[in-house]
Amino acid sequence: MTSTDRVSETRPRRVSFEEVRARLGEPEALIKAKVHDRIDRHFRRFIAHSPFLAMATSDATGLPDCSPRGDYPGFVKVLDERTLAIPDRPGNKLADSFRNLAENDGIGLMFVVPGVREVLRVNGRAYPTDEPAVLARMQTEGKDAELALVVEVAEVFFHCGRALIRSRLWDPASQALAEELPSAGEMAAEQMGADVDPAVLENMLARGGVHVERAEPRGVSDTVWLPRRGLRQLRGRRHRRGAGASR
Repeated sequence: MTSTDRVSETRPRRVSFEEVRARLGEPEALIKAKVHDRIDRHFRRFIAHSPFLAMATSDATGLPDCSPRGDYPGFVKVLDERTLAIPDRPGNKLADSFRNLAENDGIGLMFVVPGVREVLRVNGRAYPTDEPAVLARMQTEGKDAELALVVEVAEVFFHCGRALIRSRLWDPASQALAEELPSAGEMAAEQMGADVDPAVLENMLARGGVHVERAEPRGVSDTVWLPRRGLRQLRGRRHRRGAGASR
């Protein structure tokens, strides 16, 4: 028996969609009626107040990816009742979403407004653009976006707030959960095997990402680039845990 066979035997039983539908029943007519094919004034206002969204794409094989997007409220622009534009801000440069959309232009968005329990969902097709007239609307803090994603809306609707209510996401007491986790810098240092002070990585992550290149054994020649601050390299340095970020 191969390891793949053993894994298959231990996985839970797969349930068909027909079985799922039989267990859940059919949605009420009112629920089906909430799905629209264009952006009305209520959807537009929600988008104008949203500083955060989750964006789902998938490649040609169906392998999915979900990534966060955020900026000042209203960073996503409504170009018309069937079209949105999302600015692409500097990040880790992996371009996962762009790669996926080049193979499969389907996209799903979930907009969130802090304190509101309902979310707004948008499904459609998307492609990147460098159209100056679109990018000009994306300017923030005096900086233009390099690219934008144009989303052709197929479905748009509000999703009920049960998930946010159950999760207590907007309850200030829930923020205490963050204290139970190691810092992002600590996790990144361990996962990448980087011989760098976690505080330094924390500082880099806050500025838009980290790139680690290692051509030699750990501790001999580790290279870490700090984005947006020129090309700085930390080679062969061992940082004490808890030290401040290099300046």
